[in-house]
Amino acid sequence: MPDATRQRQIRDLLLRLAPNEGYTASPIESVRWLRSDRPLARTPVLYEPGIVFVFQGRKRGFIGDRTIVYDARHYLVVAVPVPFTMATDASEEAPLLAAYLRLDAALAAEVALAIDQGGATVDGIEPAESLGLEASPMDDRIEATLLRFLEAMADPVETAVLGPALLRELYFRVLGGPQGATLRSVLGERGHLGRIALALRRIHADYADRLDVSRLAREAGLGLAAFHAHFKAITQTTPMQYVKSTRLHRARLLMLQKGMTAAAAADRVGYASASQFSREFRRLFGQTPQAEVARLKASFAIPEQDDETFVSSH
Repeated sequence: MPDATRQRQIRDLLLRLAPNEGYTASPIESVRWLRSDRPLARTPVLYEPGIVFVFQGRKRGFIGDRTIVYDARHYLVVAVPVPFTMATDASEEAPLLAAYLRLDAALAAEVALAIDQGGATVDGIEPAESLGLEASPMDDRIEATLLRFLEAMADPVETAVLGPALLRELYFRVLGGPQGATLRSVLGERGHLGRIALALRRIHADYADRLDVSRLAREAGLGLAAFHAHFKAITQTTPMQYVKSTRLHRARLLMLQKGMTAAAAADRVGYASASQFSREFRRLFGQTPQAEVARLKASFAIPEQDDETFVSSH
C-alpha cells in the first residue's frame, strides 16, 4: 500500500529532478523524468517497452474496450509496443510527475535469469494471452526502492555509486510482481506473447520496408491463422494495421522533432503516395499532419530526443 509520507518525499524529489516541463534526461541513459503542467486530451500514442511510474497526476490509456489507469497507486508495464490512446490529468498547481524507464533488455534478462536460478517467488502467472501493456498496483517494496533510487539520482556521487544497483533492484521488484511473468515471456521469447514480440521487433526495425505477414508468421513459428489471432489479442489490431500505425507515429515524430514536411516524412516511413499518407494520418489522428503538429507544439514541451515512440509526459 502506498505510504503518504514516502509519496510526498518522492514528489519533492521529482520536482527537483524535473524542474522544467517536458522530458529531463537522467545520468542513466534508459531513465528520464517527465513533467507536465497541463492536461492532454486523448491522443494516439505508441509506447516502446518500458515501465512508467507516475508520482503525481494521472494517465489514462484507452485500448479496445478497456481503460488502464496509471497514477501514484499504479505503475504501467509495457512489455511490447502497443498503440493506444492516452489522456492525462495535470495542472500548474499539481503538475504531472513521472519517471519513464525504457526497458533495458539486457539488464531485465540478467535479472530474470537470476530469479530463475535462485528460485525466487514471482507473483505473476504465465499469461495465456495478455495485452502488451498493463497497470499493476504499487506495492510497498517497489515504492521504497523508488524512493531510494530517486534519492541517489539527486546526488551525482550516489548516482555513480548506487544508481545502477538500485535500478537493478527496481527491475527485480517489477519482474517479481504481477507483470513479471508477462515480461519474462517476452524476454525469453516464450509462449504466444514471446513469439508475437519477435514479430513486433521485426516490424519496428523494418517498418519502412515492404513487410510480408506470412514471413512474420513463419519467423514467429506460427501458422498464419494463429499468428493473426494472437497478434490481435495482444495488440488489439491486425498486423498490417499495426505496421500502418507504426509508420504514422514515426512520421508524426519526424515532423514534430525534425521539422520535416508531411511529404518528406511520408517518404521516410515508406509511403509511396503522399495523398494516401495524409488520408491515413487524418484517420488515425483526427486532423491533417500540419494541424496535428501545431496542436502538439501548442499543448506541451516537445522532447528533444528522437525516440522510437511518442511517449509524452502529458
